[in-house]
Amino acid sequence: MGRRILVTGAAGYLGSQLVTALEQEHRDTWDLLVATDVRDPPARRIGFGAIWERIDVRAAELAELMARRRVDTVVHLASIVTPGKDSSREFEYSVDVLGTRNLLEAAVRTGVRRLVITSSGAAYGYHPDNPDWLTEDHSLRGNPEFAYSDHKRLVEEMLAEYRERHPALEQVVFRVGTILGEGTSNQITALFERARPIMVTGAASPFVFVWDQDVVGCLVRALSAGPPGIYNVAGDGTMTMAEIAARMGKRPRRVPARLLRAVLAVLRPLGLSPYGPEQVGFLQYRPVLENRRLKAEFGYVPRKTSREAFETWWSAATR
Repeated sequence: MGRRILVTGAAGYLGSQLVTALEQEHRDTWDLLVATDVRDPPARRIGFGAIWERIDVRAAELAELMARRRVDTVVHLASIVTPGKDSSREFEYSVDVLGTRNLLEAAVRTGVRRLVITSSGAAYGYHPDNPDWLTEDHSLRGNPEFAYSDHKRLVEEMLAEYRERHPALEQVVFRVGTILGEGTSNQITALFERARPIMVTGAASPFVFVWDQDVVGCLVRALSAGPPGIYNVAGDGTMTMAEIAARMGKRPRRVPARLLRAVLAVLRPLGLSPYGPEQVGFLQYRPVLENRRLKAEFGYVPRKTSREAFETWWSAATR
């Protein structure tokens, strides 16, 4: 028997790719596919096998939906990755943290057997004493000043509690690096697209990238043969900001950390920058993810390295 799967955030960047892959390439792995989001699906997505349900991950009706559809597997992708200009920390917390708690409670009440969830390398935090390579055994120290990082840490602490209290609910937790693929557009790619990408003086700022189709591949494997556990998801190797700028034929703008903090402290209150002085740490202290456990224990070898994932994005961006 195939799984009865519910996907949250199914209309998002990653969710839509997963649903498409399950419909077109992995139809034999599921008996029911319920795609949920707060947005309506694109018209072209209707009629390809998935059942689309418009529902908020925070909604009390989520448990009823799971029970009615007899869901046994949940892929939780709903999250606020790039907040809108009118977003607030309270709203982002309500979706990222309270929404996840609501989903976990619904899963436990309705007897869901497996939860697959995308966390982030941001849960480790952006700290000057981060090791060169972070493994799954390193502490999660997500920065309170970065909502996304802080919320991922809080969610992972919640997941640990549920593993202890509800062992019947298997968990596959993916701590994902910076996702890149054809058409990726987010705050990271916006940084690269600047005429002169900003570099913090003295900081190498190594990025670890993962091809979006490798993330989809990990999610699909988690629905079939992948064992439960916590796994860093990243391509092999890194690219420094200097290497990225050189590949794009750009000259980076090197700015001392103290000066950059001062400038952002002035620009943000004036509405001239979406970022505040806390963003300097985001540029300085990149969490670099080791992927040994993903390959050796989960059984998935990324098809593209960090550099190859970047090349895929950059080639598409310059067409």
